Amino acid sequence: MATLDGFGRPADVPWWVGLVLLPLLNLLAAFVIAGGVIWVLGVDPVAALKVLVWGAFGDTDLIGFTLYYTTNFIFAGLAVAIAFHCGLFNIGGEGQAYIAGLGVGLVGLAMGGWPWPVVMAVAVISAALFGGIWALVPAWLQAYRGSHIVITTIMFNFIAASIMNYVMVDVLIAPGQQAPESRAFDPSTHLPSLQDLLALFGIRSRTSFLNVSFLLAVACCVAFWVFVWHTRWGYGIRTVGQNERAAVYAGIRPGHMIMLAMVISGALAGLVAVNVLLGAQHRIILNYTGGVGFVGIAVALMGRNHPLGIFLSALLFGALYQGGSELNFEFPKLSTEMVVVIQGLIILFAGALENLFRPQVEALFRRRLRAAA
Repeated sequence: MATLDGFGRPADVPWWVGLVLLPLLNLLAAFVIAGGVIWVLGVDPVAALKVLVWGAFGDTDLIGFTLYYTTNFIFAGLAVAIAFHCGLFNIGGEGQAYIAGLGVGLVGLAMGGWPWPVVMAVAVISAALFGGIWALVPAWLQAYRGSHIVITTIMFNFIAASIMNYVMVDVLIAPGQQAPESRAFDPSTHLPSLQDLLALFGIRSRTSFLNVSFLLAVACCVAFWVFVWHTRWGYGIRTVGQNERAAVYAGIRPGHMIMLAMVISGALAGLVAVNVLLGAQHRIILNYTGGVGFVGIAVALMGRNHPLGIFLSALLFGALYQGGSELNFEFPKLSTEMVVVIQGLIILFAGALENLFRPQVEALFRRRLRAAA
């Protein structure tokens, strides 16, 4: 049996095999099978791939929409990853992001006329508070009452949906309309698009939903890395996730770390509301999350719970979302559900079949090492 290094990897296998090579092989396998499904439907897989790539990166407008979706997936992926590091499976990102929309929406409705940097700062705090508090109850039940975090977070998704339905239908609905939407936010509360900022430097591009929340998402990736690997709280969270008994022996309180990880997880998920409501919709609408909390699970799995991997994984799913919308226009046989099939295959290989190629790849590297010796 091969010896293991400090990270549980075989000592004679390079570190990048598990973090880079295996995810790429899993992704390639998912696309090969998806290509087979597309071929069975009577469409050239290569032509479909070209349309998919062009639809995501064909021009600045399309890139802007891709990065807009990427922003949502970064927040959702980071939310799932911080819980994973503590040994928790937070499936409540959808509800946490949804209920945070109420906090962000109230800021947008109340702060008309304020400078947008102030509005954004208050909205970020509000989103983090609403999302974090919504994750606090499942965290407390897990830490001190033994209720499983998967069950409680799933249930809280339904509770959040019910609350938002009531609020939008009976309380915040704009007067004189039947659609369950709030009145439009004052234009002063709208987040500036990155295209507007680039125009200040003479870079012209068409308008999309991409806004300054993308920069916030990048900053969150950096802060996530610093917090998890370079602070004592991050060390405590990772220790509890690896071995709760060892954490207790080291003087770490698992209940406190569970609460901390889940509150941060809910806060990160809540930031989705800032991007969508202040950056794109400019009003509170129902079901604005669109399943982003669940996609965040796949983003975290594909990104190996590391901020750099999560950024790249979120970019992949953002490209699938944006480029997939072009497939149906070019190929009527490929409905938008085909993108869901591709996502499902990626989730399958990145999650359930994560170690499918590991034995063969590691054996190959061991043979090369022995041959070199």
